[in-house]
Amino acid sequence: MAELRLRLADFASARDWGRYHTPKNLVAALSVEASELLEIFQWLTPEQSSRVMEDAATAHRVEDEVADVLAYLLQFCEVLGIDPLTALAAKIERNEARFPVPDRTDSRLRHSSE
Repeated sequence: MAELRLRLADFASARDWGRYHTPKNLVAALSVEASELLEIFQWLTPEQSSRVMEDAATAHRVEDEVADVLAYLLQFCEVLGIDPLTALAAKIERNEARFPVPDRTDSRLRHSSE
């Protein structure tokens, strides 16, 4: 992960893009790339979406958009000094505390992505 973050930083620096890589611009670009990933799946049925990687051309598009999303997320984290793996581990810990393993007999429990 650190090597990829360095490669992205070097890539942007060599092209003098640092002035454009503000948190606002990076998070906007991240949103656009996530939307481009969503666009691939927009009108697919759940079954079709599960098989999306079976078509080589579509699989390539998905992989490219995933790479774009990850690249912008890593650049965003770099600019703000966030370690994404540490942030993820902390979020998982908070979610484990907020959402303990449910008693399978209690159907009132709901899932939340917060």
